[in-house]
Amino acid sequence: MLDMRTPIRFFIGVNTSGGFDGFTDDLYEIEGGWRAFLIKGGPGSGKSYLLKRVYEHMAAYSQEVYALICALNPNALDGLVFPDIKVCVLDANAPHVIEPKCWGAVEQIVNLSSCINATFVQERRAEIIEADRTYTALDKRYRKFMGAAANLLGDSRQIALECTDISKIQRNAARIAAREFGPHSDLPGKESRRFISAVTSEGIVTFQETIQSMCTRIYSVEDEQGVSSRLLINELRKRALDTGHDVISCYCPLFPKEMPEHLLIPEIGIGFTTSNLWHKADFPVYRRIHAARFTDSERLRQRRQLMSFSRRAARELINEAVVISGEAKAIMDDIRRIYNDYLDKDGLQIMTDWVISELDEALISRQGG
Repeated sequence: MLDMRTPIRFFIGVNTSGGFDGFTDDLYEIEGGWRAFLIKGGPGSGKSYLLKRVYEHMAAYSQEVYALICALNPNALDGLVFPDIKVCVLDANAPHVIEPKCWGAVEQIVNLSSCINATFVQERRAEIIEADRTYTALDKRYRKFMGAAANLLGDSRQIALECTDISKIQRNAARIAAREFGPHSDLPGKESRRFISAVTSEGIVTFQETIQSMCTRIYSVEDEQGVSSRLLINELRKRALDTGHDVISCYCPLFPKEMPEHLLIPEIGIGFTTSNLWHKADFPVYRRIHAARFTDSERLRQRRQLMSFSRRAARELINEAVVISGEAKAIMDDIRRIYNDYLDKDGLQIMTDWVISELDEALISRQGG
C-alpha cells in the first residue's frame, strides 16, 4: 500500500480505448530552470524504491510535492514533481515513455537497468516472454471494453448536447469569470494538463483530495451526462487563461482528447469540478451549479430510458475493464518479481543516493545557498 502524506496526486497517464494516454510534456518545462531526472529500467529494477526514498528525504524539507500515480495500480508511485525548486523525478519507461529533449542541460538519465544482472535474467527468457504476451492480450481486451463504454456514453452525451443551451452556459461562464478572474491580461496564462481520474485495478479512482488541497473555493457542476459541465468548465478555462492565470486542466480517462472535466487555478485558490455518478463531489463546496438550468428537461426526458440503459451498460463494461486491470497487474507483479530476484541492491542504493544528492544541491541553490 502506498503510504504518502501528500494530498496532491495526479495519474501520470491513463489507459484508454486507444492505449495509454498521458501529458508527459506538461510535467516540466525545458526553459525556466527546470531539472528532470528520468528513470530508465524495466519492472523490478528498483524504481519504486528510489522514488519512495526521494519522497521521504524531501518530505523532511516540507517541500510541496505532486505525486504521480500509476494508472494500473493506484498504490504505485510513478513520479514526483517539486514545483518550488523546479525538479521532477519521473519513471520514463513504457507506457509513459519520456525521452530527454536537452540532455544534461535539463534532463539526466537515471539508468537502473545497470542494476539488473541481465545474464541471469536471460535464463528465464521464456517465462518473461510468455508473461509479456499474456499482459499484451489483456491490454487489448481492456481497450475493447473501454472503447465500448466510451461509445455508449458518447451517444448519450450527443443526445444531452442537443438539449443544451450553449449560449446560456457561455453567459454563466462570463459572470463567474468577471467575479473570480479579474480583467483581461496582455500576457496569457499557461496550461498544464493532468488526469485525476482513472479506471484502475481497484475501480474508478478520483483524487478528490487534490482539488480540495489546491483550491479553497470550489464550484461543483452537478451533471450526470457530463456535457454542460465540460462546456462550462472549458469556457472558464479559456477565460482564466485570457486573464493571465495558470491553470491545471484535468481530463476524463474515457474522453481524454475532449474538453476537461475539472479545472484547478491554484494561484487564486479556485477550482471547478464535474460531479456525477462516476466521481461524486461529496465534500463541502463553495457553490453547486446544476446542469438542469442549461438543459431542455422535457426534451431530454423523452430520451431518458435510452440514456439510462447506456449508462448501466457502460458501467458493466467499465467493471469488466477493472477486472482485466487486476489480471494485468498480477501479471506485471510476476514479471517484476522475476527481475527483482537479480537486482543489485548495492548498485541501486548508489544510484538513489546520487539522485538525492542532486536534489539537495537544487534545494540549496533555490534557497540562495
